[in-house]
Amino acid sequence: MPRKPARGALITLEGVEGSGKTTQGRRLLARLRCLGLSVIWTREPGGARISERIRRILLDRRHREMGANAEMLLYLAARAQNVEQLIAPALHQGTIVICDRFSDATCAYQGGGRAIPMPTVTSLNRFATGGLKPDLTLFFDLSPEEGFRRLGRRGRRRLDRLEVEQAAFYRRVRKSYVALAEREPGRVKRLSASGSPEEVQDRVLEMVEPFLRRRGFLKTGALRPS
Repeated sequence: MPRKPARGALITLEGVEGSGKTTQGRRLLARLRCLGLSVIWTREPGGARISERIRRILLDRRHREMGANAEMLLYLAARAQNVEQLIAPALHQGTIVICDRFSDATCAYQGGGRAIPMPTVTSLNRFATGGLKPDLTLFFDLSPEEGFRRLGRRGRRRLDRLEVEQAAFYRRVRKSYVALAEREPGRVKRLSASGSPEEVQDRVLEMVEPFLRRRGFLKTGALRPS
C-alpha cells in the first residue's frame, strides 16, 4: 500500500468543450484507485450539493439573458462551496482530488471569453478558493471546431447554455488557456487532446506519474502499466 502524504494533492483538468478531459479524469481516477491511492473526483460547477444546484442554473439554456458578471459570481459561489465542503477537507486528509475544471476555467471563460478584466477575475478567484491553487493542471488542448465535431459524433443531448456560444468565444477561451500554460509551465501542463482516448491517456499518465512520485504518492514507474 503506498504511503499517504500529510497533505493531499489537487489535480485539475481544463480545456474547451469536447476535449475529453472528463473521460480522462474518470480514467485517471480508476487507475489511481487500482493502485490503492486515496482519490476522489469532483467537477465545476458542481461537486457539493449546493454547487450542483448552481450548476443547473448556469447551464440551463432558458437563462440566455444571464449577464457576464452574474455568470462569473455564480461560478465563484459554486466553487467556494465545493472547496469548503469537499475539496479542502479531502486535501487535509491526504487525499488526491481530481477536479474537472477549477479556477483557471474562470480566467479562460470569464476573463478571456467574456473579457472581464483579469485582475478582477484573479482577485475574486482568490477570495472564492481561500487562496487554494491546483498543484497540477492538465490542459487538454484541442481546437474548438474539433471539440464540437466530437460532441456531434457522440449524439449528445441538447447543448447547454455555454455550449451554444459562437466559435469566436471558444477561440478566445483557448487562447487564454494557451497563455496560462506559457505563464505557468511548472504547474500547467499542455497536452494534445487529439487521437484516441488510449493515446491521450498515455500522455496524461506520462505527466501525472512524475508529479505523484515527487509528492510521495507513488514509487518510480508505478502509475503506467509496464
